[in-house]
Amino acid sequence: MGAAYHILGRTVQPHQLSIATISAVVLLALPNPFATKVPKKPEVKAASAEEEKFIANYIKEHTAKAEKH
Repeated sequence: MGAAYHILGRTVQPHQLSIATISAVVLLALPNPFATKVPKKPEVKAASAEEEKFIANYIKEHTAKAEKH
């Protein structure tokens, strides 16, 4: 066999150490695929209440159309 490392009293082969290192980096770097994602809502910055109502109605209609497709 080749060289081996002694970590905490155990013998660890270099390929096992490299696989463990790569796995740890991947687990820390990747986002959680099972996390729930909150849908983003657009901000409505309207000058008047009437304009805000129009924009909200427009967004509601077009999101309903987009969900059908």
